[in-house]
Amino acid sequence: MGKKRIVTTEKGKDGAKSEAPKQASSSRKRMDSGILHVQSTYNNTKVILTDKQGNAVIWSSSGSLGFKGAKKGTPFAAAKVGETLAMKAQNLGLKEIDVVVKGVGSGRESAIRGFISKGVNIASIRDNTPVPHNGPQPKKPRRV
Repeated sequence: MGKKRIVTTEKGKDGAKSEAPKQASSSRKRMDSGILHVQSTYNNTKVILTDKQGNAVIWSSSGSLGFKGAKKGTPFAAAKVGETLAMKAQNLGLKEIDVVVKGVGSGRESAIRGFISKGVNIASIRDNTPVPHNGPQPKKPRRV
């Protein structure tokens, strides 16, 4: 069994318990501007907020919000991703973003609309979707 420990608390000047010093709500540095990367596929939408150097600060996706299956690729899920990321970005003091869009999914535009609905200005929008120059070689005709 062992000895029982008795925990004593320190009392402040007025007799109340002294609490640990409170930390700031966000340990990250404040950001004025950043880059919003939107990757939209047919099955999912991922949104990443980075600083100007490209270091990821916060991110979210429709799968991480709890959408499952085919609902992850919908514009509604993408708008929710943009809104939740904007709420996190407000804590950082973000005011202006550059947007980089990649992919062909249906959540491209709605993710951006959800983000700017919280009052963030857009400086520029760039489409970085990869485009094949020649594509794969077609199948050879079947010989019977």
